[in-house]
Amino acid sequence: MTMTGQQQLPRSGVNRRLTSNRRRKVAENDEYAAFLRRAIRAFGRRIASGDIDSLADAAFLSSQLDAAIKTAIAGLRSRGYSWADIGRQLGVTRQAAQQRWGGDQP
Repeated sequence: MTMTGQQQLPRSGVNRRLTSNRRRKVAENDEYAAFLRRAIRAFGRRIASGDIDSLADAAFLSSQLDAAIKTAIAGLRSRGYSWADIGRQLGVTRQAAQQRWGGDQP
């Protein structure tokens, strides 16, 4: 049922011609990454000043960061990003990115 002279919106309520499909960068990620870099450096300095008991915690955080990178890459791949896109962001070739983080993924 359409009204005369008015465009009917799709069932979702989204006018596809006005809605962009481009990917948008989340601005908060830059600030959050900067915060994490500062925190990691501070943790390293704290350990270096004699807190040997926290050295194992730092090593564990390293493994957690590796797992987070794998999760991030798997998510990007599922959203259609290519190995070339990922490699470019990491400063490595497509082949190097796929070999390091590809595993059994397509």
